[in-house]
Amino acid sequence: MNAARNLPGDRFWGRRCVMASVGAALLLAGVEPARGQSPGSLGGPSWQPHAPETVRAQAMAWLEGRKVDAAVQSKAAAIWNAKPTPAGGAEVLDRLVRTFALADENVAKLVEFCAKPRAAAAPPAQPWLTAAGTPPLVASNVRLWYARWLIHEALYDEAAEQLQGLQPQQVVDPASLLFCQAVVHYRLLNRDAGMEALAALLEGADHGPSRYVALARLMEADLKDLQEDSLDHIARRMEDIERRLDLGRAGKKVRSIEDGVIESLDKLIKQLEDQQQESQSAGASNLQPSRPAQDSQIISGKGKGEVDRKRIGSQSGWGNLPPRDREEALQQIGRDFPSHYRDVIEQYFRRLATEGSE
Repeated sequence: MNAARNLPGDRFWGRRCVMASVGAALLLAGVEPARGQSPGSLGGPSWQPHAPETVRAQAMAWLEGRKVDAAVQSKAAAIWNAKPTPAGGAEVLDRLVRTFALADENVAKLVEFCAKPRAAAAPPAQPWLTAAGTPPLVASNVRLWYARWLIHEALYDEAAEQLQGLQPQQVVDPASLLFCQAVVHYRLLNRDAGMEALAALLEGADHGPSRYVALARLMEADLKDLQEDSLDHIARRMEDIERRLDLGRAGKKVRSIEDGVIESLDKLIKQLEDQQQESQSAGASNLQPSRPAQDSQIISGKGKGEVDRKRIGSQSGWGNLPPRDREEALQQIGRDFPSHYRDVIEQYFRRLATEGSE
């Protein structure tokens, strides 16, 4: 699966770790069979894993309906008797599909195709999977199995097509179905559908593989905070564009996503510009006081420092304090203000004395 690249921040790294674990979860997950409780009973989850022996019986019944010879029946028995005995979940689904491949040419070709390295950007169409003549047991479970492979190959659009409309009760591994649906919606930024699939998966957390449950909780927390047209949302769409281009796709779908990214960036830039203008306007209004300051204090703001010159008459000695009063004033300044203010005030007094003698 392609890893996300070139996105800053802790959220990206957390998301990268989530998606790096998805492939391993899909490959390794197993689930203990649940017994003695029907789906949804006693307030339980709406789905339950299938016991391996039940799935084996279904597979063998399907083979008998195909009227296969003894050699094929022997191969099927070997598939189900292989060690270790599957506890349920993904391994049961794999054995079921391999059993189908023994007697169904379409399934056999698909299994052979998925076993080889992918050579083309787009996998061949599989219309037989949704054809009316395909038994529901085969169609539903092979679609799930194929979608899981497509997710490994980062072909999320094709995986979404295979998973569309599938319900947990239609497949032998409902946990994998819900997890795959959640992953596809997560990668394609279908937030609401992704949250719905994750909620259904976590509803049966006690029956699902621990890897699925842990990753589902991480994806749920991530999607919950995702805001449309946010910088994070834009970055994810750019990542999706990169993935599509890596697959050699540059058609209408990619151009539509690119146009959406540009539109979102324009909105974000406009929002930032408006915020900056509001901040500047608020700062300018603070420089225009509506009334004089109530107390003597240093007022914030900047100006030219120019004042109107006041006529104070022509008598000599204006501004001169008696030496005793002058010294008392300077001492008071030294107590109430920093030391450098004393020098400034002394210069002021000297300037007044000079101007008064002119």
